[in-house]
Amino acid sequence: MNYDFGIANRSDDQPYEVTTFAKKHGLTIRAADAVLFANGPSRIACDAAALAFLCAVAAHAKRQTAR
Repeated sequence: MNYDFGIANRSDDQPYEVTTFAKKHGLTIRAADAVLFANGPSRIACDAAALAFLCAVAAHAKRQTAR
């Protein structure tokens, strides 16, 4: 019998490579490395952190142009 319980190595369970993560979110390698380091191996946490980082950068840029 072949039972598949979804426990096999899935790419969702593996940490991101820095370059892959940087390309996915449009980040520099340095920014991507910092986000990955700060948020551990969880892809979900890293994706959320990248979105928060990009929102913060956009908000900062908006404040700078409003001056």
